[in-house]
Amino acid sequence: MLRRIVLTASASAAALGAAVTPAQALALPFPLPLLSTAGQHQGQYQERDRLTVVVSETGNARTDGRYELECDPAGGTHPAAESSCARLDQLAREGENPFAPVPADRMCTQQSGGPATARVTGTWHGRPVDATFTRSDGCEISRWQTMEPVLPSTRS
Repeated sequence: MLRRIVLTASASAAALGAAVTPAQALALPFPLPLLSTAGQHQGQYQERDRLTVVVSETGNARTDGRYELECDPAGGTHPAAESSCARLDQLAREGENPFAPVPADRMCTQQSGGPATARVTGTWHGRPVDATFTRSDGCEISRWQTMEPVLPSTRS
């Protein structure tokens, strides 16, 4: 019975591996086009970029909390709305998806950046966002730092 399960799983994995090329597997739905205005874009109404950022356990009561970030134009309750929107636009121009999780097969240093967590939800460039950030290893620390100032700096 166990042998049959192993053979079935192996055959399924081989079939799936043959169906998707490595280039297709790594393809992201980004880069995203930059929105030029909050209203009209190529004749169609585009909703403003709106993100909710919830930060906790940073060790700094001034940075923990819930912030609303709106871009095009920058606004909301986020303490660094303008620079946060500029950072997100910069990442989009570079073709990066700042909300993508760390790939499961990535090798990461085993270091802890503390218990800080953040969750970002909402809409960015017309796409839904629901991303969680931690500082649990080197890859996650780098991912957090890439998102500064959207996420607060936890460095002293």
